[in-house]
Amino acid sequence: MRSSAPLIDIHCHTAGIGAGSSGCFVSSAMRRNKRFRFFLKTFGVTEAELIDRGDELVLERLSQGLAESRHVTAAVVLAMDGVVNARGELDEAATEIYIPNSFLGQACHNYSNLLFGASINPYRRDALERLEQAAADGAVLMKWLPSIQGIDPADPRLKSFYRRLYELKLPLLTHTGNEESFTRADNSLADSLRLRSALDEGVTVIAAHCASNGKNEGQPNMERLLSLFAKYPNLFADFSSLTQVNRLGHLGKVLRHTRIHDRLLYGSDMPIINSFITSPWWHARHIPLLEVRRIASIRNPWDRDVELKMALGVTEEIMGNSGRIVGAGSPRPILPPPV
Repeated sequence: MRSSAPLIDIHCHTAGIGAGSSGCFVSSAMRRNKRFRFFLKTFGVTEAELIDRGDELVLERLSQGLAESRHVTAAVVLAMDGVVNARGELDEAATEIYIPNSFLGQACHNYSNLLFGASINPYRRDALERLEQAAADGAVLMKWLPSIQGIDPADPRLKSFYRRLYELKLPLLTHTGNEESFTRADNSLADSLRLRSALDEGVTVIAAHCASNGKNEGQPNMERLLSLFAKYPNLFADFSSLTQVNRLGHLGKVLRHTRIHDRLLYGSDMPIINSFITSPWWHARHIPLLEVRRIASIRNPWDRDVELKMALGVTEEIMGNSGRIVGAGSPRPILPPPV
């Protein structure tokens, strides 16, 4: 793939257990779940390594993988705020995974190819102050997972948060469609139609995963998302996770809507691309066998992901959209730590 626009992955996860005083944590319920060890393995780390070297080791491994990629220039790494209680404070008992902005924002400055994606539950008592701090720390977007964080994007109380997002020119990357990676979820909160409040305030909204699975009010979530594009030029969608075995054919469905090709953004959903769940072999019905074999032999997970998605119909022009949205034309210089 050769394109004049940089290829930026706008949907990359990290992980942490609190090692190295990161402030991250994983709930005991999640740590007992088989997903916990699966995710550590796909990140290429072990729990023992994190305890020994700290949670920043995950970011180091992500940066190394990106440096070795032929296609992907940089990635937006996403923080993960938690559930908030009635007092507007973090509810640790109800939170399964927590990756604070304070840790991630600083750690990303140590790597020229990692961009900081902040996460703030807008129901926090000091949400606006946290938003200002995230912007000052170099955040390139805001990430929500409403069905897990208990956020209702249609809540009128969020208007001031949306207005400040718009003023700061920070896109809102928010999960749409059903969430299946946690032990519990309220998927009604990830209904695309709930995003109209943010869109009406002018916020650039990125619907993660193109709302490609699940239904709300009996209607497929993807249909509900597609109904919004004509009215809102500030609406975009990332096609991360659409090559997973449980989403076979979903990427093709999205690409058939050519009128939104300029609104589609590349995201990997790392570390999922580093697992059997996104193996090219699941797509052998749609890609020539020799091409499947070639793509499957690619060692770098980002390169394998890019080439699989292009084999399924994503164009170079579509791949270039994400770099323009996050304003990351080239890797940043490594910044010194604050005094």
